[in-house]
Amino acid sequence: MRRSDLPADFVLGAATASYQIEGATQADGRGASIWDTFARVPGAIADGSTGDPADDHYRRMPEDVSLIADLGFDAYRFSIAWPRIQADGTGPVNPAGIDFYRRLAEGLLERGVTPWATLYHWDLPQALEDRGGWLERDTAARFAEYAALVTEQLGDVVTDWITLNEPWCSSFLGYASGVHAPGRHEGARSAQAAHHLLLGHGLALEAVRATRPEARVGTTLNLYSVRPASESAEDRDAARRIDGLSNRFFLDPVLRGSYPADVLEDLGQTSWFAEHATAEDLQRIAAPIDFLGINYYSRHTVAAPADVDEADTTEPSAYPGSEGVRFVRTGAAVTGMDWEVHPDGMVDVLRQAHDLAPELPLYITENGSAYPDPDHVGPEGEVVDPDRTAYLRAHLGACAAAVDAGLPLRGYFAWSLMDNWEWAWGYSRRFGIVHVDYETQQRTVKQSGHWLAAFLRDAD
Repeated sequence: MRRSDLPADFVLGAATASYQIEGATQADGRGASIWDTFARVPGAIADGSTGDPADDHYRRMPEDVSLIADLGFDAYRFSIAWPRIQADGTGPVNPAGIDFYRRLAEGLLERGVTPWATLYHWDLPQALEDRGGWLERDTAARFAEYAALVTEQLGDVVTDWITLNEPWCSSFLGYASGVHAPGRHEGARSAQAAHHLLLGHGLALEAVRATRPEARVGTTLNLYSVRPASESAEDRDAARRIDGLSNRFFLDPVLRGSYPADVLEDLGQTSWFAEHATAEDLQRIAAPIDFLGINYYSRHTVAAPADVDEADTTEPSAYPGSEGVRFVRTGAAVTGMDWEVHPDGMVDVLRQAHDLAPELPLYITENGSAYPDPDHVGPEGEVVDPDRTAYLRAHLGACAAAVDAGLPLRGYFAWSLMDNWEWAWGYSRRFGIVHVDYETQQRTVKQSGHWLAAFLRDAD
């Protein structure tokens, strides 16, 4: 596998998210986010940590820009912390916050790296959550105002914009299972949060285009290849349910302007959506985008409950209305997150999106793996992570297969540039191609990072 196996204009980048790397959570007028609050709930984070230090990127940003450029990436996808721009989610721009992202974008451009900015990667201002969060329609309006402010301030140095990152996680992990911030257990009502997130996407899309007509705007969905464990009617229905909640519930409104009726029925939300998801809402959500970002990590193989009458529907689940569906192993290798490795599943999800919007450019905006890397850098300054190297090689091979199959895949962003605070796992999971010593904040390129840098140079 060589870079020359991909088109000459294929974008190769790395990705991060604000709360996971920036630290400095109380610096320069930044307000509290839902993750600041959630991380302090006893038991919410596996290692009891918070994102307060993270990778100290807020203070070490010039060093990290040099790292990105030296590795040879074409582009860098980062996210903007909403509470760093508006401490409580409303009001004027915080000058110090916007200045940080301007310096970041300008530093990237100076080194020949294209900045890609995500407007929302989960760090909702806590003040808006106190008013109901994404379960309230007003949050979508506030998000559009924030998007207009940011693009007005930064649109001269950032052209590529992503409105939302993984609204499935924000809605169903945040408001259904509660394993992510804000940690609520609202059951099927979490689908209402999903609608308001998508409405926020549509309103932000309008705001960005009105402010910066030249901008390229898309959104990012986390999609899973979903297959039934057998060809039985029960297992095929389980696959329909999980594909519906994971994929179609977001793809259909964004690319077709409608919610899948079967998923609304599974959720018991048909009446609410009939009343509140108006034709105008759906028109906004389905407004043409310039590209679709897809985050891909694994495949789901699913089966019906072993005993339908005994399916446990009492524990908060990220799959409301389908709590009893079983996720089964196929025998494939797994990452440190216990996620099965299925590179061909990437082609599956690209094709699923392409079938709905054949002319739409697609990007893999996240793909990567956590493994139990060595705790310390070796005596020769090495961090040996052959499993991650193999994972990246296999998934870049899947990119080449997708392009060869005629799918409009235009780029790939590796997750993640460096080890970081991995949400509910804290610092116990490492996804980076660059090792971070959290005591000293020393960055060390791992074996996988050196391999990827050689790939970017098209070198052996």
